[in-house]
Amino acid sequence: MSKWWVGGMAAVLCAGAFAAASPPEDAGVMTITARYTQNVPTGIDDPIWQRVAQAQVPVSGRLEMAGVRGMVSTRALYTDRDLHFLLSWEDPTRSVTKGSWQYDGQKWVHLAGDEDRIALLFEIQRIQHFSSRSCAVVCHSPADLPREKWSLATKSPVEKGDLWHWKAARSDPYGYADDGWLTVAGNPSGSYRETGRRNDAGNGGDVKNETPDGSRPLYMQDPARRPSVPGFLLREEAVPILDYSRFKAGDVIPYRLPVKPDGSRFDVKAASRYAEGRWTVMLSRRLNTGREDDVVFDPRKRFSFAIAVFDDTGGDHSKTTRSLVLVFKR
Repeated sequence: MSKWWVGGMAAVLCAGAFAAASPPEDAGVMTITARYTQNVPTGIDDPIWQRVAQAQVPVSGRLEMAGVRGMVSTRALYTDRDLHFLLSWEDPTRSVTKGSWQYDGQKWVHLAGDEDRIALLFEIQRIQHFSSRSCAVVCHSPADLPREKWSLATKSPVEKGDLWHWKAARSDPYGYADDGWLTVAGNPSGSYRETGRRNDAGNGGDVKNETPDGSRPLYMQDPARRPSVPGFLLREEAVPILDYSRFKAGDVIPYRLPVKPDGSRFDVKAASRYAEGRWTVMLSRRLNTGREDDVVFDPRKRFSFAIAVFDDTGGDHSKTTRSLVLVFKR
């Protein structure tokens, strides 16, 4: 995948979510307009998307990705009940491996490769300076701070963000973007960081497919069930491996098993397609879910938000847009 941030608003992911980057050359607040429609878009190819102009949002990277630039196509529509985004960006490779297991004839090894992702961050409660400085105010990652001390978090418990995180290997198989929220740091993430990221109420995410000693996969596709999503192994369709002698050299089993989502964590529905060197992702959510861990979209108001795109990585390799604001127009 090309290592470009996507934009419908400003952003960059840090520690698996947003990371501060140098602003694009044409820095400044950019407006993304959601146009009203009575009809809900049925998918990525619905002709209704052609009724709204696409915004070409410049993105750029930092650190080892400094100088890498690109453009992200962004469209937005809303109905009386829902908000929809259509996001598209260049990416020369479809990355969904996420460390899958492969048997080499003697032992199990992890394949190289991670996954492609896109994340959007909105204010639930005002985050100071977010509207002008974007994710730089929540990703505390100045160049002189060691990466192990980076964190994605607000500075005050009064500040609160709504984080939508689409993952090509872990959430896309179930057709959603993992819904979370952002507050002050203190929640462990991964093996070494503390972050302000929290999961919305409900099930979702993924589990690692490995034996207790980490030497081989623990689960395989239930042979009595046809895979719901070919190429992926859903946790609900996985069964323990009882006989490893059945595998031959070259066999591949996914390492990360998506878990069936529900509750508030399943609020953001997604449809995606990878074709001709581009990802196109449609994200949809109710304007008001009635949940405290989600932003309420009032079409009479403006909303600062950020978008980040990751190319074949679970880490900090990303790019960012300038500051963006979402407005609604009939």
